[in-house]
Amino acid sequence: MRYIHTDGGRPRYFYSDISVLNSSQIQILHHIFRHVNIPANAKWKQNGVTIAGGNGDGNTVDQLSSPYGLFVDDDQTVVIADYRNHRIVQWKNGNTTNGQVVAGDKVKGSGLHQLNFPTDVLIDNETDSLIICDYVNRRVVRWSRRSGTTKGEILINNINCYGLSMDEQRYLYVSDDGKHEVRRYQLGEKNGTLVVGGNGQGDGLNQLNEPTYLFVDRQQTVYVSDGNNIRVMKWNTGAKEGIVVAGGQGEGSALTHLYRPLGLFVDALGTLYVADHGNDRVMRWPQGDTKQGAVIVGGNGYGAEANQFSNPWGLSFDRHGNLYVADTNNNRVQRFSIE
Repeated sequence: MRYIHTDGGRPRYFYSDISVLNSSQIQILHHIFRHVNIPANAKWKQNGVTIAGGNGDGNTVDQLSSPYGLFVDDDQTVVIADYRNHRIVQWKNGNTTNGQVVAGDKVKGSGLHQLNFPTDVLIDNETDSLIICDYVNRRVVRWSRRSGTTKGEILINNINCYGLSMDEQRYLYVSDDGKHEVRRYQLGEKNGTLVVGGNGQGDGLNQLNEPTYLFVDRQQTVYVSDGNNIRVMKWNTGAKEGIVVAGGQGEGSALTHLYRPLGLFVDALGTLYVADHGNDRVMRWPQGDTKQGAVIVGGNGYGAEANQFSNPWGLSFDRHGNLYVADTNNNRVQRFSIE
């Protein structure tokens, strides 16, 4: 079952991306922000502030069209996979008026200067570049962040790439929602090493059903959004099967359920933050409690008010602990300030 986004209504299928937080530092992909502490009982303001988009569905520099995965750099620059605009856009901290196109052309395509429904993006500071899941083109591409860059280069071909992550050794992890697996690559490597799944499509603990976004922590533990199984899985290094850390009980709106989990975030205490996409809320699940979570923002129905979402998608945090959410059907990114 593939993701389908309908122009006139709500998306039919939903997926997630993942980040991990240390109690004394936030780690978003391979960035480490020191001296940041998010307590287990932290609270965020319930009204979000629009920091990107929010001006309707469109392709001008002040608009987004279905933002998917996002990445917050250490200077609070937000980089967004602008899915239906076939581009990556960058919004600098303090400038909520206009973004800047940093990858992709004006139209979708398969040229090296083009993207075709990108789903995820990360920043590799070592090479000052963007690494992008170019989903419909079935490839992973890299674009330099240097001024004047007009095309990317192909890193991996022939892969149903949906989500990306990079560990501290700069190994790249890629989810393949066609093969129901996650592979690890050295940059420049084409085949990779299987690290999660690979046992066919299914709901067993050694299986995935269209994995999407993912994150790898400092111990190379892989967290995976297991889309069609309505659960979040954790695979320890070298494990032959995963552990269900949220969901897995079918779709629902009770605090014991998820309805298509999206953005994920796990802190050093094991607390899990989940963008519960179909329920239009973000939830927190304490470590060891896979039965029930608590709503931290949203949960006020499907809508466009400051305290509402219309299918939240990507999740990330800045170095201050503020929460960023890609509010997909509202074509905006919302920031919720930590209290």
